[in-house]
Parts: sequence; structure tokens; C-alpha cells
Amino acid sequence: MSNVLKEPRIVVKKFLARPQHEGVGAIVRRSIGRFELKYFDPFLVLDEFSVSAPAGFPDHPHRGFETVTYMLQGAVTHEDFEGHKGTIGVGDLQWMTAGRGILHSEMPAAQGTQKGLQLWINLSSKYKMIEPRYQEIASKDIAEASKDGVNVRVIAGEALGTKSPIYTRTPTMYLDFTLNPGTHLEQPIPVSWNAFVYVLEGEGVFGNSKSLAVTSHHLLLLGTGDGLEAWNKSSKPLRFILVGGEPLGEPVMQLGPFVMNTQEEIDQTIEDYESYINGFEKARHWRSEAILSVDH
Repeated sequence: MSNVLKEPRIVVKKFLARPQHEGVGAIVRRSIGRFELKYFDPFLVLDEFSVSAPAGFPDHPHRGFETVTYMLQGAVTHEDFEGHKGTIGVGDLQWMTAGRGILHSEMPAAQGTQKGLQLWINLSSKYKMIEPRYQEIASKDIAEASKDGVNVRVIAGEALGTKSPIYTRTPTMYLDFTLNPGTHLEQPIPVSWNAFVYVLEGEGVFGNSKSLAVTSHHLLLLGTGDGLEAWNKSSKPLRFILVGGEPLGEPVMQLGPFVMNTQEEIDQTIEDYESYINGFEKARHWRSEAILSVDH
């Protein structure tokens, strides 16, 4: 029986994230934000993306939420209308708070295929119109811990006694676990939070030791309880992310890259964006270098 956990969470829903087209020529496996699972409070979208130049995600706006981009392979260059520009490579992380408005592009920065995860986290109504901000962490600076055949990269929150320096406006945990063959994990999760697992590599057993093994590209929604139990009963390493967040319990009105609480706020956002006001002033004359290089 469980030593750390009194009430381990069981898997209540399972989805295979199938490839679909997004952006310009990019392929994403979307698990949250698709028709079967529009919203898993506070999470709006989870994409596992795969993109090769010249495909990518050229100039596009956001308002009202955060995007968390975590690179698994290759590199992506991000630039925005505030003059912020940077490239994130394997294991690097960008936590972007769009707040009241951002216009940016995300394009491949290396040869071959660039792969990563992008998670959209909703912001509560009181934070939707804050100033945009970034937290970028190089792979070498992400907190890591290992114990009994379990390795974790602590992107947000805490695991194996190690805490992340990332500040999350919507209380969030984001853990990248690798379990060696034959290992067992018990990871606490705040009881009031929603949580899910997304399998990246290998196959694992989650929630109940007698459950069927789950393979890569599967999203597992976890039920109520105080944590996750996972087992790697295979002969290869198992890698997955465990993400949890405090539900906001607010109405969600979404139109593409704009996420607000009411239709009136969405209408206002469209007007702001089209009129270059209330946070979108710099959108009038800005074009990304990626777009300008294509135009010339």
C-alpha cells in the first residue's frame, strides 16, 4: 500500500492525442483544448508540437492567459512587439504571461524537426489585464532531483524535496519525470487541484498498479485524491509530465488566442486588437524578423 499517499488519484479519462495541423505547416498533438476536452480548469490547451522550417507559428496575438513552452528537441526563436527576442533549445523553458496583450511569433531556430510542449494556463479575471512578462529558464538552471530510480525536472512546484524558482500566478505544478525500469513513484498533489499526466516516452501504469500500461502521446486525467502513484513495469525508461493547477472556477469565453470571462470582454478584445489600443498599441507597426525576411 502507499506510504506517502492516503488517497492516490485514479485515472478517470484517457485520450490519445492525434496529430493535427496548426499555425503555418506545423503539426500538433492536442490533448486539452480539443472537442472532447475543451477545458480542464485552469488548463486551456496542451499541444505536443512538431515543426520544421519554413513552417512555424508566425505573428499572432494573445490575451488573458499564460503560455508555457518546454523544448524536447531542436530550438525555437520567439520574438514579440516589445522587442523581446530569444531562442530556447532542448530542455529550456519559457513561461510567458500574455496578460492584457502580446503579439509574437514562434519559429524554428535549427535544422530538422523541433519538438516541444506548449501548455496554456488560464488567468483569473483579476489578472487577465496585467502587463505581459516572461520567465525564461535555461535547461541547466531547471531544478532536478533523483531518488530510487526516479529523476524529476521541477519546472513548477515541488518534487522529491526540490522546489522550482518559477513564479506561477495561477498556482501550478509542472513536473517532468523519468522512471527507470522497475521503479515506483508517489508524488503528492494538493487535494483541491486538478491534475493530469501526459506520457512522452515508454509505457507506464498510473493510479492503480493493476491498470493497463499507457504509452506515449496519451493524456490521463486524474480523479480526486492527494497524489499520483506511477509504476514503470517495462524494460525501458518511462518519461511523462505531471501537471496540476488550482481551478479558477470562473466562466471561460475563448475566441482563438483570446481568453476572457464574458462575450463582452471578447468583443472588447477584438476591438482593442483591431484598433491598436489597450495593450495592442505596438501591434500597428510591428512585424517579426521572421516575417520580414520572408517578405523581402
